[in-house]
Amino acid sequence: MTQTTLICFFEYAGFKNKWNAFARMGRPPIYLNKTPGLTFFKPLGTGSGNGFSIKPDFSTFGFITVFESEEHAKIFTQTKVVEQYKKSATNFSIVFMKTIKSHGNWSKQNPFKSSTELDKNKPLAVITRATIKPKLAYQFWKNVPEVSKSMDAYKELLYSKGIGEFPLLMQATFSIWSSADAMFNYAYSNPKHAEMVKKTRELNWYSEELFARFEPYHTEGNLITNFL
Repeated sequence: MTQTTLICFFEYAGFKNKWNAFARMGRPPIYLNKTPGLTFFKPLGTGSGNGFSIKPDFSTFGFITVFESEEHAKIFTQTKVVEQYKKSATNFSIVFMKTIKSHGNWSKQNPFKSSTELDKNKPLAVITRATIKPKLAYQFWKNVPEVSKSMDAYKELLYSKGIGEFPLLMQATFSIWSSADAMFNYAYSNPKHAEMVKKTRELNWYSEELFARFEPYHTEGNLITNFL
């Protein structure tokens, strides 16, 4: 069995639909013990910037799930639970991914197990996730806008969205790059990003962090379609 991760985004229009999507964050209809093959789940709000963003995007919500096998993941996408998210959405995308490498923890565990090798000729998806120490939140958010803005210059960045479980303190970025080289070029050649990494080490403002790379190989919906 090959572990399969799904990251799902749903866009909503109109106050009622947005409010229902927001309320669903607090009572998601997905349960570990009732969903066959599901080993990890997190409901996600989103930010309005390219990456970490202090300003929420109340039109886009989603979730991330990890399944023991691709078959379990495919079956899940056809369930009434997923239909609840899709039925009032104007756009959505479900991205299937296999883990290349992951280190760190998310809620005291690393949910992603390596199941494929890096292929530099294929697109690369990345999740960077952190829990920010409350006493250092101001310092962190003061440095975020310049880093997020710097991503605009990279045409190789095919998609990016700030995601999070809890405003201000539990934040992540999901991005899809045209290739591994494109991502590495951004990570190591962008001075704003390099400065942020340096400050992270110096100030130690995360109580928990995770960095994971994936091979995105299939998508459903029409929100994220330009990486295949």
